[in-house]
Amino acid sequence: MTQILVATDAWHPQVNGVVRTLTMMAQAAKSLGVEVSFLTPDSFRTFAMPSYRDLRLALPYQAKVTSLIEAAKPDSIHIATEGPIGLAVRRYCRKRGLPFTTSFHTRFPEYVSARTPIPEAWVWRALRWFHRPSQAVMAATPALASELRQRGFRNVVLWSRGVDTALFHPRDVDLCLPQPVYLSVGRVAVEKNLEAFLELDLPGTKVVVGDGPARAALERKYRETVFLGARHGEELAEIYAAADVFVFPSRTDTFGLVLLEALASGLPVAAFPVTGPRDVIGAAPVGVLDDDLRHACLEALSIPRQACVDFAALHTWQASARVFIDRAMNVRPVLPDDKDRAAEFVGENRHFAALPASQPTSR
Repeated sequence: MTQILVATDAWHPQVNGVVRTLTMMAQAAKSLGVEVSFLTPDSFRTFAMPSYRDLRLALPYQAKVTSLIEAAKPDSIHIATEGPIGLAVRRYCRKRGLPFTTSFHTRFPEYVSARTPIPEAWVWRALRWFHRPSQAVMAATPALASELRQRGFRNVVLWSRGVDTALFHPRDVDLCLPQPVYLSVGRVAVEKNLEAFLELDLPGTKVVVGDGPARAALERKYRETVFLGARHGEELAEIYAAADVFVFPSRTDTFGLVLLEALASGLPVAAFPVTGPRDVIGAAPVGVLDDDLRHACLEALSIPRQACVDFAALHTWQASARVFIDRAMNVRPVLPDDKDRAAEFVGENRHFAALPASQPTSR
């Protein structure tokens, strides 16, 4: 069986889009005759990130990274994150002249600038350096792929996402809350722009599912909003099905798996017209994208739920896995010129030391 090794700094028990994508893709890949294994923080000591204690940073040492890769005997290597594990595997591949692919999941420049005084330009420079040797930089949407190319990234290709329609589907559930119910699901953190939703004057009830560093402060400030914390599996699926509109206030997400989960559950989407919702929904009549988020929420109430279900049915994890496998396996031998560019990025350690390694991407 073909073996693909995926290196990732984001892993369970984190609840985010990177972890969900990799887990579901690996499950679907098995039916296609491909075994996807993972090199994760589980193999190393970790410590909590100072600004986000729910996320833990791995401390990989190169000798163990080497032994883990060689024990896995992969036919192909994919690096999913730009953190310490991703850097260590990148170093392993570069030293041995091995081809590898990468994926771009998170808008680090915006996230870092929201938490620190580090200029976005520095972060983009670091990310370009990290992905430069990659034989395929996988981006979730056409708009993100186009932006990366414009920013100087090379070998950018598409790798879309899927949804588990066996779990997320319409069902008869009542949250026993004043209707209509406007739902938002994801990490409760500053970069998710949740206050743009919570500040809206809407009839019915606002519900937030998820946890994160901003939750306590938002709960104190918006007492009329129902905060349910992190929910998973059937419990999460039932909450989706019980709501009336899914509100996605983020302006920075590269995709937003929660959009497909909501649509599969029969929920129309209300969001800003930005990358992520614009690429997932496009011109399909399953959501309202408007700079006036309140207007989008109210208009979305009139969208037929079945239209949302039908749209989500077109996006399967098996299709996503098939594209990933094709991208990951379609690599060429690394030429000597490629592996000798040691001075590609001056100040490598200085810049990367300031970057959070665990991917803070939404579910």
